[in-house]
Amino acid sequence: MRIVTASVIIAALSLGAPAFVQAQGSPSQSQPGPSQSEAQPSQSSTVIRSIQVVDVKDLQPAVRSKVDELVAQTREEDIQSLRKSIDATPEAASVLKAKGLTSSQVVAINIADGVLTMFAKTA
Repeated sequence: MRIVTASVIIAALSLGAPAFVQAQGSPSQSQPGPSQSEAQPSQSSTVIRSIQVVDVKDLQPAVRSKVDELVAQTREEDIQSLRKSIDATPEAASVLKAKGLTSSQVVAINIADGVLTMFAKTA
């Protein structure tokens, strides 16, 4: 599960989510917004070239169960932070809107080979 969690954290860094950076960097999330500027160097290592949205129900059963397990183990605060990051990223929000979805339907993300994949539950 650490690999999947790392993927979510890397994705959050790429989206500029200071809450995820703080969660990894320190036990408390009490640092104010300037930490985002500290996160900028980390962003250079992950470049998003494309964004795709995948409906969880369209995944193969084995992959779907892994996503469901990840979601079950993720704190609600982390999911909300991720969704705020998506909303704050025009490109990601635009891709969701084009599919008729919102960030509230995104349950997990992954970045591999420059592709940001947002996993959504539609029904």
